[in-house]
Amino acid sequence: MAMVSSRTLFFLSAIFMLIVQAYAQPAFLYHFCLNETGTYTTNSTYEENLKQLLSSIYSNTKIDYGFYNSSSGQNSDQVYGIGLCRGDVKPDDCRGCLKNSSDLLTRLCPNEKGAIGWYDQCMLRYSSSSIFGLMETNPGFIMSNTNNISSNLAQFNDDLRALLENLRSKAVAGDSLRKFAAGNGSAPDFKRLYALVQCTPDLSDKECDSCLQGAFEGIPQCCSGKQGGRVVRPSCNFRFEDYSFFDAAYLPSTNPTTSEGGNGLSTSQTVIIIVVPSVALVVLIISIYIYLRVKRRPTKKEENIDDEIGSVESLQFNFDTIRVATEDFSEANKLGQGGFGAVYKGMLYNGQVIAVKRLSTNSGQGDLEFKNEVLLVAKLQHRNLVRLIGFSVERNERLLMYEFVPNTSLDHFLFDPIMREQLNWEKRYKIIGGIARGLLYLHEDSRLRIIHRDLKASNILLDEEMNPKISDFGMAKLFSLDQTQANTSRIVGTYVGNSEWTEEQLLSKW
Repeated sequence: MAMVSSRTLFFLSAIFMLIVQAYAQPAFLYHFCLNETGTYTTNSTYEENLKQLLSSIYSNTKIDYGFYNSSSGQNSDQVYGIGLCRGDVKPDDCRGCLKNSSDLLTRLCPNEKGAIGWYDQCMLRYSSSSIFGLMETNPGFIMSNTNNISSNLAQFNDDLRALLENLRSKAVAGDSLRKFAAGNGSAPDFKRLYALVQCTPDLSDKECDSCLQGAFEGIPQCCSGKQGGRVVRPSCNFRFEDYSFFDAAYLPSTNPTTSEGGNGLSTSQTVIIIVVPSVALVVLIISIYIYLRVKRRPTKKEENIDDEIGSVESLQFNFDTIRVATEDFSEANKLGQGGFGAVYKGMLYNGQVIAVKRLSTNSGQGDLEFKNEVLLVAKLQHRNLVRLIGFSVERNERLLMYEFVPNTSLDHFLFDPIMREQLNWEKRYKIIGGIARGLLYLHEDSRLRIIHRDLKASNILLDEEMNPKISDFGMAKLFSLDQTQANTSRIVGTYVGNSEWTEEQLLSKW
């Protein structure tokens, strides 16, 4: 066997180390070399300023909230930089990601005065012109999960939209240090959806909202029918998957601090780590799990609407989203006026047509009735019940968003001499059967036993095929499954006075 010389061995070792380093530092998800502002020469003042800027970003230990912005140099040699880490990334990991980005981006874009690159955990961007406080939508990229949605695509899209809208409103409400939100929500087939949204915190609330709205519009292009995907822009990004991909244990629960201790700890505080034997640790985890399960399980006496309303928080929309969808509640979009307020037609950013019930302040439907309707309708799934899309409680406004039903309500057909001619007996029988099936579901087949208590022709909506859908659950009452009677403390329903149709008149019109 021939001996290997020391020089050859050294050469092979060097090659091996280069390969290891290449694999230890993964490639960007995406990067762009931006030469709109020109190039710089090697060993120039601009290059020195760029090195100093990047070093100041990834070596800054005073910032623990993941957003770095700075500049270096003056006049034509000045360099501006932004570093942004995902909101669930720990400070040390954040700085490590930005350092890797600095090394890789300057190698991939040599002599380019501007560049931007994205790892999964961070983004780094620099330019010869100021980029702080500006909303930028280009350049960007999209990615999608390779797995397709196997079933219930429409419901998956509805669940995704509800989750993203909820997270968007939380991110927009962030401060100048962090505009980030992550969470999960229900998905079809008893699964969960996980998502995060983020803006660079130098944007205003309005700019962040606009950037994310535009990014959401990219869903059909990037990931329609996919189990996951992301749209990434310089100023904002979002991602969703059908599995947990972020560090839930490190999600921010309070506003970040800028203390040098990091993570909100002062320098005088000490963190003590106790090593627990593995057996004791397992027992502790199991005990905590059992305790939380027991604590979370409310008794029947403890159950109330205020507790359960949290289960539908993922349906909550930002008021401005609904205002834009209805063109500021214009008269042209007004569908009608009910006892509890006006109803408007609207269109969401994804093209979905909706009906928005805007409750009046003197409608007589209080917070209890409003929460009651949200809670009940969100849990009901039947083709003869109108589907709730979302709600909003903001700026003293209470809004309910439903699927849009094009043929309005049954009373428009019953009490109009011309429209009534369209109701032949076949259609009437179809409507009667649909209402009966909806009531049977409410009374017997749903996991909740619900009595509507305000069933009337104006609360029966008709879709494009004249299928009836029961609506308006503001007066509904929830009964236990084995309950056969109850006493109520007030009269509910619709008042029928001299100006209304009597029961005999209603029957004659039918």
